[in-house]
Amino acid sequence: MAAAGSGEPGEMALPKDCQEPVCLIVLGMAGSGKTTFVQRLTAYLHKKNSPPYVINLDPAVHEIPFPVNIDIRDTVNYKEVMKQYGLGPNGGIVTSLNLFATRFDQVMKFIEKRQKNCQYVLIDTPGQIEVFTWSASGTIITEALASSFPSVVIYVMDTSRSTNPVTFMSNMLYACSILYKTKLPFIVVMNKTDIIDHNFAVEWMQDFETFQDALNQETTYVSNLTRSMSLVLDEFYSSLRVVGVSAVAGTGLDDFFVQVSQAAEEYQRDYRPEYERLRRTLAEAQSKQQKEQLDRLRKDMGPVTLESGSTGFDDLELGPSDLILTRGNVDVEEEEIDSDTDDIDHQTTEESQEEPAFRNFLQETKVQYHSRNSKK
Repeated sequence: MAAAGSGEPGEMALPKDCQEPVCLIVLGMAGSGKTTFVQRLTAYLHKKNSPPYVINLDPAVHEIPFPVNIDIRDTVNYKEVMKQYGLGPNGGIVTSLNLFATRFDQVMKFIEKRQKNCQYVLIDTPGQIEVFTWSASGTIITEALASSFPSVVIYVMDTSRSTNPVTFMSNMLYACSILYKTKLPFIVVMNKTDIIDHNFAVEWMQDFETFQDALNQETTYVSNLTRSMSLVLDEFYSSLRVVGVSAVAGTGLDDFFVQVSQAAEEYQRDYRPEYERLRRTLAEAQSKQQKEQLDRLRKDMGPVTLESGSTGFDDLELGPSDLILTRGNVDVEEEEIDSDTDDIDHQTTEESQEEPAFRNFLQETKVQYHSRNSKK
């Protein structure tokens, strides 16, 4: 297991051979303090005169306690998606992410434009972690970032709720599954060390007998399974980067960025060659698998013919992916660059965020939805 305290405190330098921003994809269970952690990271980097480029991918969040450059809520109206498609909360989040993912190439252009001015890109994901990690849109977004920039997956876990060895093992199994799903450098952030120190968890990873002693106090039927799984995860622990932080108190961030720097070096050394090889192999096909996924998403949403003059594209039949991220239709060179912390006007009301084209699309989709149901 990688050490959590090496390097100079407060060191912000990127790897010597890396002149690109490092993308930090922040994942975490609901209640783990993920959004508070991103808020603390943002404040920390601003204090270091290294403001990050921040992207919010949670369409259902009510308020964001930090400035964002790109906000999915400015692109897709989550409540309207739920209403028009007849979906529940999780289905609404998945569909919103699907819509957003179909035009994520435009987000990549925004990042590329700012890459010389930002050392870090922070991506805050939905609290329903499975919606992002196991969805087609989550895979598209992750692979798009990793194919262009050094990318690191940050898994935030609630240390105070992991003092039970069975719960701890559940967290580790989930972390392990995400690691093998994303195939990217991985850091486990043990949050809320202001409540309880994370050293007990580190000791459980490093010393099998200590974990067994803690597990012996458990009398449930899952204790035997947990004991077996702890042996299986021994190899996983040996290469896992772990750091304890407190998002509330702001402690542990110096060590965290040391780990990020090492993870970025690992990406350059072990992952970039593979991504470049894949990119060359799939250059002509433009990644057949991703294209099929995007085609399926577009097919599910259905086409919509817009009235002349509604979006500036007259007499065109557009899919849903053409109706979102309207900022992407503006030439990048013409985009205002006065603000370092905000690419999108967040003062707009919820009504004004609902573009006419998007309303037309949702209305057309609703008609198609009811038409299909009436034929059954």
